[in-house]
Amino acid sequence: MSDFDLFKTTEEHEELRAAVRSVSEDKIAPHAAEVDERSAFPQDALEALVATDFHAPHIAEQYDGVGADALATCIVIEEVARVCASSSLIPAVNKLGTMPLILGASEDVKQRYLPKVAGGEAMFSYGLSEREAGSDTASMRSQAVADGDDWILNGQKSWITNAGVSEYYTVLAVTDPEGARGRNISAFVLHADDEGFTLGEPERKLGIKGSPTRELFFDSVRIPGDRIVGAPGEGLKIALRTLDHTRVTIGAQAVGIAQGALDHAVAYVKERKQFGKAIADFQGIQFMLADMAMKLETARQMVYVAAAKSERGDDDLAFYGAAAKCYASDAAMEITTDAVQLLGGAGYVKDFPLERMMRDAKITQIYEGTNQIQRMVMARQLLKKY
Repeated sequence: MSDFDLFKTTEEHEELRAAVRSVSEDKIAPHAAEVDERSAFPQDALEALVATDFHAPHIAEQYDGVGADALATCIVIEEVARVCASSSLIPAVNKLGTMPLILGASEDVKQRYLPKVAGGEAMFSYGLSEREAGSDTASMRSQAVADGDDWILNGQKSWITNAGVSEYYTVLAVTDPEGARGRNISAFVLHADDEGFTLGEPERKLGIKGSPTRELFFDSVRIPGDRIVGAPGEGLKIALRTLDHTRVTIGAQAVGIAQGALDHAVAYVKERKQFGKAIADFQGIQFMLADMAMKLETARQMVYVAAAKSERGDDDLAFYGAAAKCYASDAAMEITTDAVQLLGGAGYVKDFPLERMMRDAKITQIYEGTNQIQRMVMARQLLKKY
């Protein structure tokens, strides 16, 4: 392999892209507007993704998955997000919820849960944030107290993606209140039907309306001891390592949203006529399109490089994952805003998908760590390096 091959996706990756794009355009895109309008979970998308093994492509073959690499998983998320951001959270959150198990769980826990997700029997969500512990995760208040071999969990989690449709949840809680901050937190698998585990009402959101976001409440939930992920006290370390990998997938989602917006904008300006010619012939429009495409391709390359580092587990993944997520999400917000502008009044109404894409893009700057936090992560990595 030459050095230049590193900057080119493989034939298999491009074949995968074509397959996911076909499924997305045929089975997911026709329902995207209704999913957004009704704030309805995209069941058609879930069924289409499960039927084609695109719902959790990251799970290894040894757990009955297809064993897609990190870049392939990003391509799946990107192509689904190109037509429906809400639907792209099915593979993205399945990876987010299961990544702590992949990184830190015992083989028994992996064998118990990962095949069910790989087979499409269950989805997996991730419970880290709390009302008073958003970016400051180490200050979480949820506590799990040992009771024989079991744990008794009390507390709550906020902003949990796909809550209510997931069967399983990776949840973080303080297990040693007197222990060192950040090293006193453990991770557990909760089941949707665990006694004392309830959900808040769905949040009313700006975008990604088809993906339910709800609070989790724990009222003396008994968790069997064999559902701990890793050793006691390792939870936050596993959680932060998880985000190093999964921030890359949010970058991929942002790239997909931006690509969808650019596609629609280009098609529109080639057809829309003013002053006797297509508005695409005006230099001002061309400059906008060029800037949009330049930002998009820069974002895509950053995400793909970060995905390769995620696959290899490179030491500098924390920097590249944060950078890819931060840049791609900022770019998606700019590109979707410009796309709405290019359509003028048509961009502002729901007859076209651009206003939805603009609303959906905003969350990519916020979840899995705000872009202000991403800049802190990058700065810390730089200060360690030099």
